[in-house]
Formats: sequence, structure tokens, C-alpha cells
Amino acid sequence: MNAKPDQPGLPVPATLEKAMAPEWLTTALASDGDGSAISSVVTLDVSRNFATKVRFSVTFTGDSKRRTYCLKGLFGSGKNTELAGAMFASEADFYCAIAPAVELRVPACVCAVIDTENAQTIIVMRDLIEMGASFCSVFEPFSPDEAAVSLAELAKLHQRRAMLDQERWIRPRAADLMRLSQYASEPFQERLDTLRSDLPGDLRDADRLNRAMGELTQRDSRRLQFMLHGDAHAGNIYRTTGGPGFCDWQLFQRGGWALDVAYHLNTVLPSRIAAVEERRLLGEYLALMRAVGIDMPGDDEAWNQYREAVIYGLYLWTGARRIEQPIAAQFIERLGKAAVRLESLSLLGIS
Repeated sequence: MNAKPDQPGLPVPATLEKAMAPEWLTTALASDGDGSAISSVVTLDVSRNFATKVRFSVTFTGDSKRRTYCLKGLFGSGKNTELAGAMFASEADFYCAIAPAVELRVPACVCAVIDTENAQTIIVMRDLIEMGASFCSVFEPFSPDEAAVSLAELAKLHQRRAMLDQERWIRPRAADLMRLSQYASEPFQERLDTLRSDLPGDLRDADRLNRAMGELTQRDSRRLQFMLHGDAHAGNIYRTTGGPGFCDWQLFQRGGWALDVAYHLNTVLPSRIAAVEERRLLGEYLALMRAVGIDMPGDDEAWNQYREAVIYGLYLWTGARRIEQPIAAQFIERLGKAAVRLESLSLLGIS
């Protein structure tokens, strides 16, 4: 079971430089240092997309052993809107309230520093790379067997849906996406017009995609709700000797199971393999859920919900900003082909 992270009463630094200062890290990592001050900090790697992630190592006074961590925060790398801040607070809340109660393989979170008033959050995790894990990639597609294993891991989260009754802070983030400025008609259409992926015309129409997403979220809100990862693509999965794990929980949300399953399978599998294997993999997932007594829809209705739900992932990626173009292009191509193959728009009543 995952350990609950510390929640030290610290202010959230406004800049990455302040967060990486030995004084701030000494307090944030106090449980690891047994009260000793940090004598040195070495930055190993920095990546900036929507969030900033920093791999770094520290030495505590009186201890020659270097310890390696990964720090994650906004620091202006994403638009610090109220919604963005709430998303990152949600990730910290996941590590504090959900991860310790679910037998799910996730990064070990050492501390979560949350400033609710100013919508700022920093989490510090143990470094997965130092622990021997390797991150997956869209450029290294899963085999069907690997997808079955990762989907079964995701099912462990879905099976704990009863926790939603106590954890009412978990929001339907799919519906929240439509409030983001990049999905307003003009900027969204501009983004669709400049995509390099091979999308057909009806999937390059901002109005159609907005209407499809609106209809999907309306239908989804009336269905049985689950705890969802919300962004379970290949880049948010890592491999260990014990099996796959899931990271990057800022889109943790409540919603219908199909949002996670359709997104996951169609981003980890090449389109030609998904077309052959998705119904079998969906059946295996449904069997896992039914085995623990969850009232899942019948096979035909589940298949239709899966077909509809592809729009969630496509919508998320076609509107994404600050993402490396080749990565986005691969995911959009897979999700676009899935939406065509599965007739997602017509199933949602979008002409």
C-alpha cells in the first residue's frame, strides 16, 4: 500500500529557484532527513510542459548518501488559471487521500505542499528512474498483452468507486475542460487548422467537436461514476519489474469508466492493433469489474459507451498546448482513427 505523504505547513514558492533552495527543501523533506539540514542540491534534469518537473538529488548534513527526488509544480509553465491551480491541488489530494487507500502502483510521494487560498501546489516524489523504472512512450507502442496488464491496473482504481461518497472534492474534469480558453471556437478552430495529423474534415471542425464533447459529458454525468486517472496515455505510464504504474494525476476525476478505458487503449496501442484487439480487451476489463460485484452495463451497451468515449481523448489532445508536436501528432492520429473507425460522432448524434 502507498504511504501517505507529509503535508508540511510551508508556503508554496513562487519560483522554481526558491523551491530548489536548500532551506525550503530541508523543511519539505524533513521526514527523510531526520531533522538534518540539506547541505547540497544538484539539479539532474528539468522538463517543462504544462507543469515543471525537476529531477534532483540532495545530501543531508552528516550523511554522505545522495537521495534523488522529482519535484513538480506550475511555476508559470502552465497558465496559472484558477482551473489549472485546482487541477494540481487535485493531484496532491490524490496522493494524500486516495493513493494510500488503493492498491495501485503510483510514484511514492514524499510531501505535498498545498496553498489552497492561492491555488498553488508542489509535490515531491521519489525518483522513479533512480529506482530502476523506465517511462513508456508513444513511440514504443504496447503489445495487446501489455495493454491488458495496464488496463487491469487501471481497473484497480475503478473498482474503488465507493470512495466517491466520501471524497466529494473529486470533480468531473471532462466537463471542466470545455471552460478552458483554448476550446473557445476561434482559438480551437485555429489549432485544428494547423494540426499536422491526418484528421478528416469533420474531426477538424471546432463546432462539431465542442458539440460532441458537450453531448458526451451530458451522457456521462447520468451514468455510474468512477474514480478516473483522466490522462492514462503511454507517456504517463512507467514500467517496473513488478508491473506498470501510473503517474501525472492532475486530471484525476470522477466520470464514467469508458472515458479512461477508451482513452487508454487508443493511446497505448497502434490503431491497427486496437481495431483487432479492443473488443476483447474491453471484455476482459468488464469481467474484472463484474468479478468484484460492480454493476457494469451489458456487453453491447458497454461497447457503445466505449465508442462514444474516444471523443474525450481526441478533444483533450487536439486542444492541448505546450506539448511537443511529434508526441501530440501520434496521439491525435490514433484517437482520430479510432473516432472514425468507431463512428463516435454519429453515435453522439453529431452530424
